[in-house]
Amino acid sequence: MSYLYTKSEQPKVSKRFWAVLACFLFSLFFLLFQGGKLASMTFVVVTVLTVYILLGRYSGISRVTGSRRLANLGQDETLEAGTSLDIQIDLHIPGMWPVPYVFVRDRLTHRNKGETVFESSFIPDWNRRGRVEYRTQPLRRGFYRFERSECSTEDIFGVFEHRGPLDLPLGFRVLPQTVPITEWRQLHQMLKGMQSQSTTTRALRETTQINGVREYTYGDRLSRIHWNATARTGTWKSKEFERESLPKTIVVLDRERMHYEEDETFELAVSTAASLMEYGRKNGMAIGLLSVGRESAYFEPKKSGLQYSRILNHLTEAEADGSHSLLHVLNDRAKMFVPGTFVVVISPNRSDSSLSAIGWIRQRQMNPCHILVGADAAHDPQAWIQLLHSKGSHGYAVGALTELPAALGGRG
Repeated sequence: MSYLYTKSEQPKVSKRFWAVLACFLFSLFFLLFQGGKLASMTFVVVTVLTVYILLGRYSGISRVTGSRRLANLGQDETLEAGTSLDIQIDLHIPGMWPVPYVFVRDRLTHRNKGETVFESSFIPDWNRRGRVEYRTQPLRRGFYRFERSECSTEDIFGVFEHRGPLDLPLGFRVLPQTVPITEWRQLHQMLKGMQSQSTTTRALRETTQINGVREYTYGDRLSRIHWNATARTGTWKSKEFERESLPKTIVVLDRERMHYEEDETFELAVSTAASLMEYGRKNGMAIGLLSVGRESAYFEPKKSGLQYSRILNHLTEAEADGSHSLLHVLNDRAKMFVPGTFVVVISPNRSDSSLSAIGWIRQRQMNPCHILVGADAAHDPQAWIQLLHSKGSHGYAVGALTELPAALGGRG
């Protein structure tokens, strides 16, 4: 594969070529008109050097081949935000012309944030092979792709630079950072809005559908004993019944641009949403997502691995690029909400507009919860939490992602 130089580089190469040719002609004229041992020796040396320099274009760098390996990339070509990536590139330069060293410029492109160039170098061994290794800075969430790399080398005098492309395309995604939530002790109280005891009772009530077998627990009634499993295993076994499904949960991610003065605040909001999704997946909860920015996305609450993957893909590239308030977003999509739904609003805003949005949720017989994220959550959030409680709603303050499990009532 040939490599085309840019127009800005062509004049530079042309001048150096004429300079080398001028040196050769000078030594030739010196030999022809002066003669003698000095002129002969000068001509021989200049001729050898000229041939070496001009034949450098046949070093094989234009046909370089290689392979790339990502040392710590997880399954499905994924990585978690804040993690550095270790890259290893093995290269082979075909041919026989000597190559003193090779520069490698590797380009990593983020779908929304532009391009980063990594430069490294190596000295080929006797087999004209080499390896470069480097580590990226902690990566931000998003979709990444390695674009065409560039290898270059020079002669030992640095007169000419020869380049060759290296196509090793590879894409991967960096998922939002998450934290394991061990327990959400107040989940059922929030689902019933701290008003109706029947919601929790209904949510916890067992059905008559047998879901499996578990170990016998002291106090189980005789009607609960699974006699076939007990006879087969020789130990007491009890029936495990399915529970009625909990009311559906929808997470509303505030993406209004004016609410996020710092990128870290929006990253915390996205990570909080991703952590709640992970908690719902592990506990068999149907959790949906409403995320409205420059482009809107709504995912219905479903217990589906495919739905969970779609939500993660959206959270991976979501940006704080919205221009509408939460109340406008909720009004515009009112038909998506049904009474009894548990609505979790993730936002750094604690102004009257947030109160209006939470009040809108309560007026439609849904159960609101506000997770306050960012700097406001770290500075005297109790007044806001108490205000929400006085309105019959729940609220949590999360100043850092590590605070989320403890804030929800689990072990931090």
